Amino acid sequence: MHKEPMTSAGYDKLTALLNDMKLVQRPKIIKAVDEARQLGDLKENAEYHAAKEDQANIEKKIAEVEDMVTRAVIVDPASLAHTKVSFGSTVTIIDTKTDEEITYTIGSSLDSDPDKGIISFNSPLAKQLLGKEEGDEFTANLPGGTREFEVDNIEYQPF
Repeated sequence: MHKEPMTSAGYDKLTALLNDMKLVQRPKIIKAVDEARQLGDLKENAEYHAAKEDQANIEKKIAEVEDMVTRAVIVDPASLAHTKVSFGSTVTIIDTKTDEEITYTIGSSLDSDPDKGIISFNSPLAKQLLGKEEGDEFTANLPGGTREFEVDNIEYQPF
């Protein structure tokens, strides 16, 4: 079982989602199944089949989130050194072919928001960045192809 590092804010978000699914969404779906069951012939009852599918989906999601909660390890990125790329680091890299400068913050899968420059530590690029130091050059095998980068700066910025 691999651990899932996350910030305390990410953990709070995850547990709030779990509580909502268990205490709000699941009861609504169970009620919808019961109401649809009362409509009669279950073989041709589209509402019943849709509600049962919703019930199966919510149970699957609950199991996935519960699994993530059990694997959660709360990490305060501010307490890490950030002399090497690690969880919570804000990293500026330069594409060595185009001189394009890109900045990412490495967070948990819950924090991930590529449009805001936050990528999951499980993403292909983050996995290749972890442990690198300023000045390191590396080849990144990304979904769009292979690219060469140099690590320009590593720091901690709250996100």
